[in-house]
Amino acid sequence: MDGFVKVAVLDNAFEAQVLTAALAEEAIEHYLKCYQDAAYNGLFQSTGGWGAVYASAASSETIQIILTQIRQPAAEDDNEGGV
Repeated sequence: MDGFVKVAVLDNAFEAQVLTAALAEEAIEHYLKCYQDAAYNGLFQSTGGWGAVYASAASSETIQIILTQIRQPAAEDDNEGGV
């Protein structure tokens, strides 16, 4: 995966799964790196995020847009909950 750059930090495994499906649908080459470390029982995931997505620099903007769209509905659902 030469030439790949870190595009974004992912918040959780669900976000990673949805993003992977969306990128596969768009035929965007990428890979995920999970920050889980068995020796520390996931300690670094609570502060550094679940992991990161890596892809070509040319795909970076598209991935950021897709990730924003994935995260947007969660924020809108919180606001629709009422008082």
